[in-house]
Amino acid sequence: QVQLAESSGGGLVQAGTSLRLSCTASGRTFDYYMGWFRQTPGKEREFVAVINRAGSYSWYADSVKGRFTISRDNVKNTVSLQMNSLKPEDTGVYYCVADDQVNPYEDTGFREREYTYWGQGTQVTVSS
Repeated sequence: QVQLAESSGGGLVQAGTSLRLSCTASGRTFDYYMGWFRQTPGKEREFVAVINRAGSYSWYADSVKGRFTISRDNVKNTVSLQMNSLKPEDTGVYYCVADDQVNPYEDTGFREREYTYWGQGTQVTVSS
């Protein structure tokens, strides 16, 4: 059993600035893929980024590629999302996720239904 909690980073910022989201996991997560989804107003939850077990490779949604960076610390059981050059369309609730059955190398791990464990979400608002 894994419990996830977004521990820091959400807030209100201006476009062009940066935020760093962090999520702490209870339980052993070193054998889980971990990632981030977001839910923007009026839309369903969408994939943002996922990182492999070792933290050596990551995948990103096209909308955030080059601006966001996901990382993890398997000693501290944390996953983070560094968000740079924020845009108003990045506004939404950000959720950290984890699952040991996904495999982005084989095209799983990009859909909401594929993740078992979810954090409670943290609000990010980017003003123009």
